[in-house]
Amino acid sequence: MTKIPRFTFEKFPLAEPLLTTQMKSVGEVMAIGRTFKESLQKALRSLETGLDGLDTVFKPAEYATPHQADVSLEKALRHAGPDRILYVADALRQGRGVDWLHRVTAIDPWFLDQMAQLVEAEQALAGITLAALPAHRLRTLKEMGFSDRRLGHVLGVPAAAVAAARQAAAIQPVFKRVDTCAAEFPAQTAYLYSTYESQCEARPSTRRKIMILGGGPNRIGQGIEFDYCCVHAAFALRNAGYETIMVNCNPETVSTDYDTSDRLYFEPLTFEDVMAIVAVEKPLGVIVQLGGQTPLKLAKSLEAAGVPIIGTTPDAIDMAEDRQRFQQLLQQLGLQQPHNGLARSSTEALAIAGDVGYPLVVRPSYVLGGRAMEVVHDQSDLERYMRTAVRASPDHPVLLDHFLNHAIEIDVDCVADGQDVIVAGIMEHIEEAGVHSGDSACSLPPYSISQTLVDAVEQQTIQLAKALNVVGLMNVQFAIQNEIIYILEVNPRASRTVPFVSKATGIPLAKVAARLMAGESLQALGLTRMPKWSHIAVKEAVFPFDKFLGVDTILGPEMKSTGEVMGLADNFGLAFAKAQESAGTLLPRQGKGLVFISVKDEDKPWITQAARQLLLLGFTLVATRGTAAWLQQQGIAVQPVNKVGEDRPDIVDRMISGEISLVFNTTYGKQAIADSFSLRRTALMSRIPYFTTLSGMKAAVAAMEAVRVSGFHCKALQDYLPGGGMSI
Repeated sequence: MTKIPRFTFEKFPLAEPLLTTQMKSVGEVMAIGRTFKESLQKALRSLETGLDGLDTVFKPAEYATPHQADVSLEKALRHAGPDRILYVADALRQGRGVDWLHRVTAIDPWFLDQMAQLVEAEQALAGITLAALPAHRLRTLKEMGFSDRRLGHVLGVPAAAVAAARQAAAIQPVFKRVDTCAAEFPAQTAYLYSTYESQCEARPSTRRKIMILGGGPNRIGQGIEFDYCCVHAAFALRNAGYETIMVNCNPETVSTDYDTSDRLYFEPLTFEDVMAIVAVEKPLGVIVQLGGQTPLKLAKSLEAAGVPIIGTTPDAIDMAEDRQRFQQLLQQLGLQQPHNGLARSSTEALAIAGDVGYPLVVRPSYVLGGRAMEVVHDQSDLERYMRTAVRASPDHPVLLDHFLNHAIEIDVDCVADGQDVIVAGIMEHIEEAGVHSGDSACSLPPYSISQTLVDAVEQQTIQLAKALNVVGLMNVQFAIQNEIIYILEVNPRASRTVPFVSKATGIPLAKVAARLMAGESLQALGLTRMPKWSHIAVKEAVFPFDKFLGVDTILGPEMKSTGEVMGLADNFGLAFAKAQESAGTLLPRQGKGLVFISVKDEDKPWITQAARQLLLLGFTLVATRGTAAWLQQQGIAVQPVNKVGEDRPDIVDRMISGEISLVFNTTYGKQAIADSFSLRRTALMSRIPYFTTLSGMKAAVAAMEAVRVSGFHCKALQDYLPGGGMSI
């Protein structure tokens, strides 16, 4: 077995990608094989980072001289980074020996020798065509863990050609069992892994089967929330009489517990590996909409290969993700979205930006977790983004949406059976549009918008679900600006808010969705409307900023949170206070100490009421000179304080000395953000509660008021759901 951590340094470009005694991984994968070489290559392609094995990352041609290339390679080997194992393979390709690598890296020579054998096997294919490759040699390569894609890359042919040659030579994987009972007695819950030997131990049954594709390794943007959905689906389908088959490679999750499903395949989630399992098990249906983007990316190729995808069709999923098809659908339904365009080159992006207008939200298509998403404010910003963040092409266009300033963002989760739709939860984001939905706190139900808008959002969600013929789960993200509802995106799959909505409402959405995908109806399950409840649930994100020195804590469209918490109460303020405390943000309970306020000019008219409430709570206000002048004009008592870079002591000095109890800081523009970086970082390291959005400030004040009035009190989840919730 081989375990490899999953890193997301790309989310924190200012963080040094160096592995130290401070843990920085956000997930991991595990692979099982008959040899280390096989399990290593399976683990590498399980990471969901685009690797097919020991791929090449070092390019000597990019350096001015061979000496510079050698120095750079040795530095990458001496300093433990997330890709060091790949640099080891590249060093072997450059002719470096195992003994030299051991001295430089301190990696055990046995592991280095194993990787050397893999590199030698690749190099031995130089000048050989696929047609000239003997079957016994192809089998040996497969036994070493080489995927069809990796072999295709080395041989210069498509992966499909390697697969065809392999199948023509009757070279197919078999499945071995990991005995959970250590041969003491027959194991009823063994789990399986593929390898290239002669005897297969799969022994598939003839029962009705449904296969669930998991989410792979946890990473920012796709984490345990999708595993929750997969596990609940397995439980629900088992109760409905199906044999459940789970495919996943994440050892941290419940889905890979040996007794969660009837059969567990501990395998990479790639087309090749999934097709091998389908060939053995022959399931009635395969579920791809519960594991996040990982299985969704396989949906079309699996369907084309004849695999029965159940639930929402891959075509409907593609319609929601393909910007042009989605735009046509919205026009047919008479629904609005922000002015937008689709660019396949930098030149096209600049032309579209001129038409759409700045500021813009730009992002690659087909991403999860806001990967490489950014708000750009002018042409130079856009040119830099197109040059450094993405490579636009006809197959990978870039989406450009007009950014809606001061808009309220709304998240909606629903379930549908192809005919009826139940809107399960409408959530209002506490941070304004521009902060990724996974990073924003949110309230269920909405806490500030009118019932008329809530009803309109519900009706638009139902329209979309019916138009896409959704069977299972769907998530919609809206923005409301000046009472106008805009649709930001639609995801006909499980979303990261499904566990939150399920626990807040008592309706197990993932279980319901699984039964719907298996062919049942909402009416048959007894879910014809959502139950009424009187409590408020607030979700808050948890961030890893303290793990990455030099990273700014300001939030944006690229998701950075690694987890979340939930607070329940009978009013919004108290629920928000509980969520903050659960996330480690301890709002001051007593009205003592100094509250620091520094906001950008456009936010100043909105802070007056919050500032008055802080004074009533007993706090003393301090502010930078511009903010202080504004507050004084409104008749609010406030003390000016030096901002960073002015005379000492400045605000950071006073934070370090323990004078400041709470920080509210909103800023705009590169220079202003850079100037105030030390303020936010000091707040983080000094454990001073801080909020970087206007809406977060208002929510924090409401929370402190609620705690002062009623204090903290707790109830069990069952007490909030007196009906006991729905059982499936």
